Amino acid sequence: MAIDTSTPNRSQAFIFPGQAAQAVGMGKDLYDNSPAAREVFNEVDDALGRNLTTLMFEGPIEDLTETSNAQPAVSAVSLAAHAAMTEALGGQPVPALTAGHSLGEYSALAVSGVLSVTDTIELVVQRSRLMQEACDEKPGGMVALIGIDEFAVVDVCRETGAQLSNINTAQQIIISGDHRSLAQAIDLAAARGAKKCIPLQVGGAFHSGLMEPAQSGLNEVIDAVKFNDPVVPIVGNCDATALTTGAEVKAELMTQLTSCVRWQSSVEFMIESGVETFVEVGPGKVLAGMIKRIDRSREIISVGDMESVRSYAA
Repeated sequence: MAIDTSTPNRSQAFIFPGQAAQAVGMGKDLYDNSPAAREVFNEVDDALGRNLTTLMFEGPIEDLTETSNAQPAVSAVSLAAHAAMTEALGGQPVPALTAGHSLGEYSALAVSGVLSVTDTIELVVQRSRLMQEACDEKPGGMVALIGIDEFAVVDVCRETGAQLSNINTAQQIIISGDHRSLAQAIDLAAARGAKKCIPLQVGGAFHSGLMEPAQSGLNEVIDAVKFNDPVVPIVGNCDATALTTGAEVKAELMTQLTSCVRWQSSVEFMIESGVETFVEVGPGKVLAGMIKRIDRSREIISVGDMESVRSYAA
C-alpha cells in the first residue's frame, strides 16, 4: 500500500523493538484476527522457506531465542502489527519520524517505504545468519550496567577491552565483548558503583568489533539492494539524527553492527523535533520502559496485539 503523506501526525513517532523482545505466542492474536497481519506472516514464511510462525506461536523459547530465528520473528510481529493498524484505520498511519532499536531499525525500513516487506525480511534473514556465524567464530556476550554513567562505563571499557554497545538511558548502558573482558568489566563496574551488572541472554557481542565479519558480509548484501528514499525519516542508531535519503540509510546500516546504538540520544532527538507520543509497534514493551526513564512527560502507546491495534485505531 502506498504511503499517504498528506496528513502526517507531526506529534507521533513509531518505534520498533529489537532482538530480546521475542516471546512464545507473540503475533498469534494478530495472525488469527487480522487478514493483513496474516499476509505479512505468510510473506515471512515464504521468504524464509520454512514455517517460522509455528515456532513463534508454539516455541520452544530456546529455539526462538536463537539469533537466526529471533530476528526475523521480531521483525515479522512488528510489521504484522503495523499492517493490522493500517487495516483497522483504513489507511496507513503516517508519523513524523520512525526509529528502531538495533534490529528494529529494519522494521522502520519497510514502514518508511525504503524497502518492501519481503526485501526487508530477506535482509533481516541475511543479517541474522551472518551474525550467528560471527558469534560462532568469535564467542562473546553483552552485559547491562545499571546505575553507572557513560563516562564511567567508557573508563571501564578502556581498562578491560570491552566495548560500549548500547546507551539505552543515562542509567542503563550495555557493553559487549569476549567473555574474559566482560568478566573483568563486571568486577570493575561494580567497584566503580554500578548497582547491577546483568549478563544478557543473547548469542554474542552485538554492536562491537567482534561483529566485523558479519558487518563485512552484510555490506555486500546491502550494497546490492536498491534503497528508496524514506517517505518518513528514520532516526538512525549510530548518529541519532534523521536519515532522509536511501543513501543515508544504506550508510547507516553498513556500520550499525559494529557501532554503538545511541538510543537515548535518538529519543531525545525525536522529542526535540516535537514528538509528544511514541508508538511502540511490535512485541513487548521494552522500549516503552526506556522512554519512561528518559522523559516521563511523553505519552507511550504499545501496539502488539489486536486489542492494542483496535485501541490505537479508536
